[in-house]
Amino acid sequence: QVQLVESGGGLVQAGGSLRLSCAASGRTFSDYTMGWFRQVPGKEREFVAVINWSGSRTYYADSVKGRFTISRMNAKNTVYLQMNSLEPEDTAVYYCAADDGGNGLPRRSNEYEYWGQGTQVTVSS
Repeated sequence: QVQLVESGGGLVQAGGSLRLSCAASGRTFSDYTMGWFRQVPGKEREFVAVINWSGSRTYYADSVKGRFTISRMNAKNTVYLQMNSLEPEDTAVYYCAADDGGNGLPRRSNEYEYWGQGTQVTVSS
């Protein structure tokens, strides 16, 4: 079973930056497509970004495109989410997720089998 642990969340002012990390263990990391999601209490989990097994393909939600960058370092079993120009609307718990499926870039939470516990990101105005 794959275990995922997020880190790097915190409090930042609007316009600032944070970099989230997700460390994986248990199985071969490079076999998995990796995604980032976020969730506000009372709302469903929202897709943020996804990266394929090699890092050659990515896809972003329109709300974060141009501000966030997803990347991975397979040798370190880690996926990152660089968040720039943060806005109060970005406040949420951010989760990383792993999918061992095919060549696609899944955007639905139920397409991912493994999840981290989440890290809180709070952006003040």
